[in-house]
Amino acid sequence: MSDQKHLTLEGRIIIEKGLDSRLSFKAIACAVNKDCTTISKEVRGHLSFEKTGSYGRAFNDCLHRKGCPRTRVCTVCIKDQKRPARCCFCGRCTPRCPDYEKEVCSRPQKPPYVCNGCADRTRCTLEKTFYRAGYADKEYRTILSEARSGPDVTEEELAAMNGVISPLLRNGQSIYHILLNHRDEIPRCEKTVYSYVDSGLLDARNLDMPRKVRLRPRKGKKKEVKVDKKCRVGRTYEDFKAYRSQDPDLPVTEIDSVEGIKGGAALLTIHFVQPKLQLSFKRERNDSRSVTDIFNSLYETLGPGTYKKLFPLLLADNGSEFSNPSAIEKAPDGSIRSRLFYCDASSPGQKGHCENNHEMIRRIIPKGRDIGLYQDEQIRLMMDHINSYGRDDLNGKSPYEVFAFLYGEDVLEKLRVHRIPADSIVLKPSLLKEGCANGDN
Repeated sequence: MSDQKHLTLEGRIIIEKGLDSRLSFKAIACAVNKDCTTISKEVRGHLSFEKTGSYGRAFNDCLHRKGCPRTRVCTVCIKDQKRPARCCFCGRCTPRCPDYEKEVCSRPQKPPYVCNGCADRTRCTLEKTFYRAGYADKEYRTILSEARSGPDVTEEELAAMNGVISPLLRNGQSIYHILLNHRDEIPRCEKTVYSYVDSGLLDARNLDMPRKVRLRPRKGKKKEVKVDKKCRVGRTYEDFKAYRSQDPDLPVTEIDSVEGIKGGAALLTIHFVQPKLQLSFKRERNDSRSVTDIFNSLYETLGPGTYKKLFPLLLADNGSEFSNPSAIEKAPDGSIRSRLFYCDASSPGQKGHCENNHEMIRRIIPKGRDIGLYQDEQIRLMMDHINSYGRDDLNGKSPYEVFAFLYGEDVLEKLRVHRIPADSIVLKPSLLKEGCANGDN
């Protein structure tokens, strides 16, 4: 067997060619000098899915596609006469048909788990599973990079340690003394805990350690706690564009965070791109659990049907608060309720609609102002004024009016969004002046 621990791109190319030639895992393993279980894990761990049809036939995974008489069941096909009249030859909007039932091929459920060498591949119109050497190698490098970034601690572990360490630090105790008396509760060394405090991961700060503040701080990038370090795999901006190309009419919702002061309360903003309406929710901590709780609350309030209609496709940045995509994508019963993708690093323009709307929030809550000073009712009032403001790119209409036209005022009522008369709209800090704490205006 090979002494190399990692597969190389050349080895992955050999695997792909072996699968194309219908070789067994054992035969492929001999070719790359690896164990056959390694090949099996490699293939299953780096699958790519393609919604492609066959020669002369479009992609269609409906169970009733053969002999289906339905024609133009969606508004897109009704308007576009160039599309095929019969839905079984179109495939792009099949899921919108009331009779749609997805058919899943059983062959990828057993070795070799892919369609690379399938004899029926040229005649199949179902979703296909492939092993691609280039894609697998890129995905592996991404996983390797993500796994080496940020502290190796979960949010639950961090919350438990914070509950013990922060109060004691504020009482004047040292980290050494705390760890000495709480070995079972804090399975970390002294240096690690110092790094957590430095990175702002705990409620306690360096100011709570008198000797620490006398030392010159070391330069370094702030560390983030990601729930799933592999969250970007299969959810990059390129994956987003490929996914949306299959259904360009799918509405996109951009999500982001607005911070006041570092380590303080933050807003979760949800921006509906087409009507330009934006929701904001106050969170005491900018973590992933608070984001998940908000989406679960919206799912319960709106109901499965309306929720899936509003949030089929989510686009976020790489913040740690969005690093638990499975919890956002899945409903409490385990079903998929939406898909989440990530923008490229340092590319805010990829969700520019949301970023532009943040400028209006900053008119009312200036940068550097503690968001914890405001109540939930004040945040909703601020967004009501912003969403009632007429926009030139909406032909003079407000986001409230366009959203109501698309989805109905009953949905806005469930979201607790209200219309403000045009002459009563205020986009200045004075809107929330009365609610600021301690007269800090």
